[in-house]
Amino acid sequence: MAINSGYAAYANSKIMTASPAELTLMLYEGAIKFCNIAIRGIEENDIQKAHTNIVKVENIISEFQATLNHKYPVAKDFDEVYKYLKERLLEANVKKDKEILEEVLDHLRGMRDTWKEVMRLTNNGTKIS
Repeated sequence: MAINSGYAAYANSKIMTASPAELTLMLYEGAIKFCNIAIRGIEENDIQKAHTNIVKVENIISEFQATLNHKYPVAKDFDEVYKYLKERLLEANVKKDKEILEEVLDHLRGMRDTWKEVMRLTNNGTKIS
């Protein structure tokens, strides 16, 4: 029990001290983790596990959509990608389709990797002069 509370305190501290760029990266990592768990749920024929984790991925993508800054034209493009991913997740959840989840997972990994590169080029989200 003490180990779990220690880990929770560490995780909470990590979140509370993270920059907005690091929080975005954590969300991508979480979406990837939950998508992998959902895939395992389908493989194990654990429908509840698959459903619960697909919903977690959907919630993270909804958070990405809610935080888009629409004063930039690229926000519309991201919104369309997020809508597509949510549609695919809904379909995967209804059909319990592992292949659809693997497609979503590929997209999430690509977006995460691009975000890591943006962080590297901008010194963790702070512009380099």
